[in-house]
Amino acid sequence: MFRHVLARASEDRLLIVLLAALAPLLFFTPERDWALHQLVDWKTVGALAGLMILSRGLEESGYLGLAGQWLLQRVRGERLLAIVLILFSACLASVITNDVALFIVVPLTLSLRQVADIPLGRLVIFEALAVNAGSALSPIGNPQNLFLWQASEAGFLEFTVMMAPLALALTFLLIVIVPLAFPGKEISASAVAADLPRERGLFWVSMLLYMPFLILADLGYAAIAPVGLVVLFLLYRRRLLLGVDWLLLLVFVLMFIDMNLLAGLPAVQDVANSLLQLPGQALTAGVLASQIMSNVPAAIFLASFTDEWRDLAWGVSVGGFGLAIGSLANLIALRLAREPGLWREFHYWSVPILFGGWLIAMVIS
Repeated sequence: MFRHVLARASEDRLLIVLLAALAPLLFFTPERDWALHQLVDWKTVGALAGLMILSRGLEESGYLGLAGQWLLQRVRGERLLAIVLILFSACLASVITNDVALFIVVPLTLSLRQVADIPLGRLVIFEALAVNAGSALSPIGNPQNLFLWQASEAGFLEFTVMMAPLALALTFLLIVIVPLAFPGKEISASAVAADLPRERGLFWVSMLLYMPFLILADLGYAAIAPVGLVVLFLLYRRRLLLGVDWLLLLVFVLMFIDMNLLAGLPAVQDVANSLLQLPGQALTAGVLASQIMSNVPAAIFLASFTDEWRDLAWGVSVGGFGLAIGSLANLIALRLAREPGLWREFHYWSVPILFGGWLIAMVIS
């Protein structure tokens, strides 16, 4: 197992880049050497760990495959399937956050490989883009909205109304380009899925633990609650834990450290002031900064330099598109898919949407 983890780590380009960037960042900020743990949002890391365990349980139970079969029996066209999954992902993200939505829709989508020959990797890409678009609607749709909602002191409904034009426009943009990505051919589903092995006990254990875990995370125990899940599954289903992508947690920890160190450099602060002078000001600054440090750190960083909460919220929402690092949701989706070449194809679709989303935001803002 240890050799397997080392092999996976050596092939993980993002992990290698983050590790390589850590040394020079520490060199330029030596006074932070012994406080690196304070740069990590452990609640986010803990929430991610718990969701990874629970989603793995749902996937191994076999019932996601059953749900996929049910979906294919009712949605026969490949293009229509893409539209249904995009709208489902977007709506789900606005209610239960973009990251949690992906832990439901991506395993469900991947389960379809057992029943039909369809471009699953591309579906996952569009689901990642869809949760970025849909989560922009709600104050609880994603971490950056939650932060900006609290910082702006706007009401829940007020913030939602403020974000609605952008969220709807971005979702519509995704639907419009579906014909370019998915053919209108009929899906040929296999009948083998009816005989897929299913474990009802594992399904209900994983499903019933979702809500208590989310409640504990909301109450501030996200860094501790995953420990209980690990202990439970060590006793109940140890093999399941071996299938969790634990390296993804290391990627997130390194990302928090690297991006926070980067944001603390005086030169970077000068860059932030320069970005706010560009056309579109906070909106454009949010878009560009997200491409460097992801939209959550970008929102926190730029909030120190501007009071234009609406434009900043719009900017970091659009900034979730473009480069994969623009949104943590992108990284989660690509990691869950585990498909060679998917990172390259992701940018083929995401970068044009970034420019299209920025132009739309500039026009309607």
